Amino acid sequence: MQHVSKAQIKLVRSLQQKKFRDETGLFVAEGEKCVEELMKGFELYLLVNRDNATEREIEQMSGLRTPQGTIGVFRKKLRVESLELREVESGELKVIPVLALDGVQDPGNLGTIIRTADWFGISDIVCSRDTADCYNPKVVQATMGSLARVRIHYSDLENWLAGQSAEGNIPIYGTLLEGRNIYKEKLEKKAIIVMGNEGNGISDEVRRLVTHPVSIPPFRQGDHAESLNVAIATAITLSEFLR
Repeated sequence: MQHVSKAQIKLVRSLQQKKFRDETGLFVAEGEKCVEELMKGFELYLLVNRDNATEREIEQMSGLRTPQGTIGVFRKKLRVESLELREVESGELKVIPVLALDGVQDPGNLGTIIRTADWFGISDIVCSRDTADCYNPKVVQATMGSLARVRIHYSDLENWLAGQSAEGNIPIYGTLLEGRNIYKEKLEKKAIIVMGNEGNGISDEVRRLVTHPVSIPPFRQGDHAESLNVAIATAITLSEFLR
């Protein structure tokens, strides 16, 4: 295996920034397990490990406090903004439920949501344009390779939801504090499930398109946490829909 060059070291380091990920069409992942999983769904551009780089060089390229010794650079997949929920031939609904994210901005949360979606068999996530970049190294690490199995679409979420509602009479569930108790609701599996921003929840523009508002009630009476972390709330919500 040929030793990494200075240019390659510089390239890998640059991929911590979205600007260079967009320019090159590449993203970076670290850790043997994560890299191995991503190789199942992405084209490998460069593999760095102790066979072709020194510990010092790996430290220079790594975005982690404690480098794991293996770094993979992959080609990004072409993003498809328009996710069609209907098969042309049969008119049947495609990969449902579909998860929609409205302004989820923390990379760790997004990565955990992608990993959770993978666990529950969700194939597609539609994200608003202000949702974190799924190729952010922190997102990639948090997915632990699930990014290879879950398709991520970035779109004008309001317009996309409006189009789905008009075309297919598809129920749109949204997690809202004033929503109905999710444990008492009859939940349709052929649905779109919207999760909102960490601090502000679902935006007003998207909220008006929610046809089935639901909430996860607190089990502690009186004083309790103000809200759930969005990644945890997503896991609970998907579990209820799919159990």
